[in-house]
Amino acid sequence: MSLNAATFARMVKLEHSVFALPFAFIGLFLAAGGWPGWWLVVLLTVAMVSVRTFAMGMNRLLDLDIDRNNPRTSRRPLVTGEITRTQTIFFCVLAAVLFVLACAGMNPICLWLSPAALLWAGLYSTSKRFTWLCHFWLGSVLGLAPLGGWLAFEPRLVLPAALFFLGVTFWVAGFDILYSCQDTDFDEQWDLHSAPVRFGLPSAMQLAAFSHVNASLFFGLAGWSAGLGWIYTAAWAVVSLSLAIEHSLVSPTDLSRLNTAFFTLNGIVSLILFAGVLTGIFL
Repeated sequence: MSLNAATFARMVKLEHSVFALPFAFIGLFLAAGGWPGWWLVVLLTVAMVSVRTFAMGMNRLLDLDIDRNNPRTSRRPLVTGEITRTQTIFFCVLAAVLFVLACAGMNPICLWLSPAALLWAGLYSTSKRFTWLCHFWLGSVLGLAPLGGWLAFEPRLVLPAALFFLGVTFWVAGFDILYSCQDTDFDEQWDLHSAPVRFGLPSAMQLAAFSHVNASLFFGLAGWSAGLGWIYTAAWAVVSLSLAIEHSLVSPTDLSRLNTAFFTLNGIVSLILFAGVLTGIFL
């Protein structure tokens, strides 16, 4: 079977980079206090897409037996044979190498931290085998985006980047809890851990809502600590409203609009906040 990059891109859902990439740019532009230069923009883009590709490829490899038996995931390319394990491993190695090279082009701190970032991102899918906190592990993986963006320009930890890290962590954990609700019966059967399995659907949805309240709080504090103005505050209000609407679309007895809540509303969160940050910096 020939090597098919398009099939691999579909398998790892490359388009979902929209969730984390804008937050990486938030960290980069805030650290620079303006335009950081094309070189860092390109390097950060390569690094973010590469590490996400690596993480998703590892997820598909580690979860292959689970995906084969879950009706929701049984049509994934690695399951159907459209792409082989060998090809997937090759793409994962390539993505990891590109990530390390991009980090090396930024500064020594990013290079030194790159193996730890790969390890943390690549192993997140194993967490559901032993803890319901798997949602927050995934959240912390994406939460590294604003930290990484800041470190790419200025290699030190600062409050705005840390607050954005916490905001992203709770935001992703919240919508991942909601998304996992559709697999509750399967996860119970396969002895997999998740908030819905551990607490039941009603309590899991309350935990997701609590996580999104925290996300809204941290996003607001991040903008305040960075000295962003009223336009960012308006963007933050729109994001907070979007998260509230997301929870109004689903209930323990009705998950039919889950994909709308997951893809449509969450897809705009990072973009709106990034727009708010840009206007706050340049205006």
